[in-house]
Amino acid sequence: MIAVKSEQSNAFPEELVSFINEWKKKPGGLIMMLHKTQETFGYISRETAGTLSKMTNIPLARVYGVISFYHFFKTVKPGKYRIAVCMGTACYLKGGQDLLDETRQILGLAPDGVTSDGLFSVDAVRCIGCCGLAPILTVGAENYGKLTKDMLPGIIAKYQNA
Repeated sequence: MIAVKSEQSNAFPEELVSFINEWKKKPGGLIMMLHKTQETFGYISRETAGTLSKMTNIPLARVYGVISFYHFFKTVKPGKYRIAVCMGTACYLKGGQDLLDETRQILGLAPDGVTSDGLFSVDAVRCIGCCGLAPILTVGAENYGKLTKDMLPGIIAKYQNA
């Protein structure tokens, strides 16, 4: 491990440091470094953004500008079970927004929230790529398609009791 401090894991792994060093001088490198950083830690904390800024000599305001512009980047640690509700055209037309709203209501979450036990977070995503199963949501790598709102409590309970 390289001794680059971060709240997320006390140090950036060597693989991430190498990636950052490779991309920090390339055009478009910031977004690539942010993707890799989030892939490594699951989200990008304030401390991690600051470390990335120092490592690359990119102003922190610019780093945060990119993080806040793209909805993909998360600044809050997601729940153990990340629920992604598809909002692509097919899913949206078949009730994706209703599924999103109901899932958040069942779990008592605001957008970008995490349940108090740290188990769940819920995100709207652009497209999962399973239009034939619309509307669909995923929990981790599990897909649940052709959903109705009344199916949601059972899906959530499966993970609450895991």
